[in-house]
Amino acid sequence: MIELTTQLDELLKFQEEALIRFQTLGNFVLWREGVKVNSKDWGRDKTVQLIQYLICYRQRHALHKEHIMEHLWEEGDDRDFKVALHGVNKILEPDRPSRTEPLYVERQGVTYQLNLEKVWIDAEAVEKYIAIGNEALASNIVCAKKAFKAAISMYQGSYLPNRIFEDWTTEEREKLQILILGAYTVLAELIVEENPMESVRLTQQAIAIDATWEDAYKIQMQAYIAKGNRPQALKTYQKCVDVLDKEYGIDPLPATKNLLKEIEAIA
Repeated sequence: MIELTTQLDELLKFQEEALIRFQTLGNFVLWREGVKVNSKDWGRDKTVQLIQYLICYRQRHALHKEHIMEHLWEEGDDRDFKVALHGVNKILEPDRPSRTEPLYVERQGVTYQLNLEKVWIDAEAVEKYIAIGNEALASNIVCAKKAFKAAISMYQGSYLPNRIFEDWTTEEREKLQILILGAYTVLAELIVEENPMESVRLTQQAIAIDATWEDAYKIQMQAYIAKGNRPQALKTYQKCVDVLDKEYGIDPLPATKNLLKEIEAIA
C-alpha cells in the first residue's frame, strides 16, 4: 500500500522536475527546462520523425539504425540518419560540449534508445499511472483514484496525431486509447455512488473517444440511477443499443441487458 503511493508520488515529482518533457497526446510538443520549444526550431521533418520513432519504441531494449531507417525512410541513407540524429541531439542539448556523449539519446554501437530515467513522456506516464491504479484497486482505493485521475489529466487527444497514417505509430496509439478508456470507466465506476454526475462526465468522455465502448454506457446508466434519474438511464441504454447495432450489428452484452431489467423494475 505504502509502496504504490510512493511510486505514484515519485512519478508525479518526475513529471514536474524532468528537464526534457514530451507531449505526444493531442499534439507533439517538447518542453526543455520548462520552456516550450517552437516547432520551427526542429528544422527538417526527418528530425521530428526520428525522435517520435524513439519515443514510440522507447520500451524496446535498443533500436538498430537500419531498422529505424527501414521504418521511417524507404529511400533513406546513412546521411539522412546522421543529420536527423544530430538535429535531435542539438534540440535536446543545445549547449552540450562537443565530443561529449549525448545525455538523452543513448548509443551502443549502431543501436539507439531514449534514456527514460531522464526524459519524461506523457504516454509513458499514462501507462505507469494506470498500472499503479490497477494494482492499487485491491488495497488502496484512494491511491487508485489519484492514479487514474493523473492518467486522465495527461490525455489531451490521439497519440501523435500528425503521424496518424504512419504504420509505426498505430500499435502505440491503439494501446493508449484502450488504456485510457479503461481508466475513464474504472474511475467512473469507483465514484458512481459518491459523485454520480462526475461519473456521467467521465463516461461521456470515454464515449467521445469510442462511441462503442459499452462499459461506459453501463456505468453511466448506474450513475443516472444513483442520481435518481431513471428516464435518462433508459435513454443511455437505448443510445448504446443504437450505436452497437449501427457499428457492429450486435446487441449489448448480457450484463448491460440485466442492468436494464433492474432499472425497468424500479417503481
